[in-house]
Amino acid sequence: MFQDKYDVIVVGGGHAGAEAAAAAANMGSSTLLVTMNLQSIGQMSCNPAMGGIAKGQIVREIDALGGYSGIVSDLSAIQFKMLNKSKGPAMWSPRTQNDRMRFAEEWRLALERTPNVDFYQDMVSSLIIEGNTVTGVKTSLGIPIYGKTVVLTNGTFLNGLIHIGERQLGGGRAGEKASTGITEQLVALGFESGRMKTGTPPRVDGRSLDYSVMIPQPGDALPEKFSYTNTATLTTQRDCHMTHTSSLVHDLLREGFDRSPMFNGSIQSLGPRYCPSIEDKINRFADKDSHQLFVEPEGWDTVEVYVNGFSTSLPEDVQFKALRSVKGFENVKFFRPGYAIEYDYFPPTQLTHTLETKLIDGLFFAGQINGTTGYEEAASQGLMAGINAALKVQEKAPFTLQRDEAYIGVLIDDLITKGTDEPYRMFTSRAEYRTLLRQDNADFRLTPMGHAIGLASEERLKAMELKATASENLVSFFKETSVKPAEINDQLASVDSAPIAQSGKLFKVFSRPNVTMDHMLSVDSVGAYVSENNFSREVLEQAEIQIKYAGYIEKEKNNADKLQRLEHVKIPTDFDYSLLKSLSFEAREKLQEIQPVSIAQASRISGVSPSDISVLLVFLGR
Repeated sequence: MFQDKYDVIVVGGGHAGAEAAAAAANMGSSTLLVTMNLQSIGQMSCNPAMGGIAKGQIVREIDALGGYSGIVSDLSAIQFKMLNKSKGPAMWSPRTQNDRMRFAEEWRLALERTPNVDFYQDMVSSLIIEGNTVTGVKTSLGIPIYGKTVVLTNGTFLNGLIHIGERQLGGGRAGEKASTGITEQLVALGFESGRMKTGTPPRVDGRSLDYSVMIPQPGDALPEKFSYTNTATLTTQRDCHMTHTSSLVHDLLREGFDRSPMFNGSIQSLGPRYCPSIEDKINRFADKDSHQLFVEPEGWDTVEVYVNGFSTSLPEDVQFKALRSVKGFENVKFFRPGYAIEYDYFPPTQLTHTLETKLIDGLFFAGQINGTTGYEEAASQGLMAGINAALKVQEKAPFTLQRDEAYIGVLIDDLITKGTDEPYRMFTSRAEYRTLLRQDNADFRLTPMGHAIGLASEERLKAMELKATASENLVSFFKETSVKPAEINDQLASVDSAPIAQSGKLFKVFSRPNVTMDHMLSVDSVGAYVSENNFSREVLEQAEIQIKYAGYIEKEKNNADKLQRLEHVKIPTDFDYSLLKSLSFEAREKLQEIQPVSIAQASRISGVSPSDISVLLVFLGR
């Protein structure tokens, strides 16, 4: 029924599983994607959107390496927004609103078009282990499937339990059954597991809403896109809308608190801190009598609407009554109520930087199984696990990303070094070098690496090199070309910037606050040069960032170089920390558990002090 032995078996077809299968297959590995429902590959289980603060940077990084999430997002987008545009470029974060059905369809089609990917629909109930090496999986029908590596991307399905009020239903997502057997087997093998919680809002009928009393939230006037490939930009977009809860809504919700699994002890696991349920919000922020709700369409044509900000596990009658008291929702009709879901995860300190488990050779974990939350976080882990599973089979060096190279590097290092006891999501503040890790330069940072491992295509690399050359040429032009006072002083006056008294380099004038590329283009020499070379919007933006933030970028590069010196001080594998009596007891315990690969990683472990690092450096002869 199956080939003798696959190179990579991916379990689960969500965002992590889809990226893992695509990456492994595109790197030449024979790949099998086993999932419980082939109709829900790449399903957006919660909000119909990709990207957002720091998450948009991750999608761009996935795309730059040769993953599919950016392309699928562009093909199914109904709205595009660049968030934080009023701040510096390190904070700019792309986000798309997506057509939920098209998103899953595009993912399925993308995988079907990928050579080396086979599909099979069944539940994986156990792993086939020989010694301490994984050699395949066994399905619920008892069918063994053999593989050289296995990537587990089980999402919220491992012993998933859905809560709506006082009722509990086994399931990994609304209308889909839970997955059983794997947790129990892994725990028996010595893995530590835990429980986490997430939730989702009700879906409602858009025809029953009064949008006239809500605040429209349109997309950008000049929308961009995620992928560095030639996907199309949006020409028409669908609006989202914003409304607010009120004291009355909060009072109605409180009436159901005694029947809430959040407060009556049914749910004891932790939910995502930065995406709390509405009952959690009104409990934790009792001084606030109003919270924003974003009303998001689920697609181009469907009337189904996602109520962002109203995630809840309260009884459905309480949800309904409270939502009817929200402005614009007076006549709301439900498609389905919100719910909370509890599921098993495995603390990620049990993994190496490649996302391979320390206990079982050839077994990789990616996505929510590692304690993360979010499509983007899951997809990036899937990509990295798929890459490293393929490289392992090919007996090539593993592929990892440093904290100064990508948000993906920050994410994985945070997980395996610090662990997490609550659903982890990415923020720009988690990255020390966010001026280097911008969304606009993900291709410069990562496409050469993706190409070197055989994932990013030659076409991607050439497009990146052309953009880099064009940007460098434009920056050089600004450094070398002078401007006369008469050509620029009117523009400077319009932004309250001091006039220049004599000719000076364009670069220096451009570096001033509030002076933009539009001001520069009004200078004849600049306008002529840009027009002559037919520079794209991307190239103009890139040159502007490199000129205006040159000092900050240089400073951050220097800081990153200092860190790299400690990254290069390697700690021997399986080092016995009990030998170092000068270490604090906590440091010995934590270091023994996590087994950091470098001094830099050791320094990031909670409970390891600078004096402990000094002891290690002395011992290693530094």
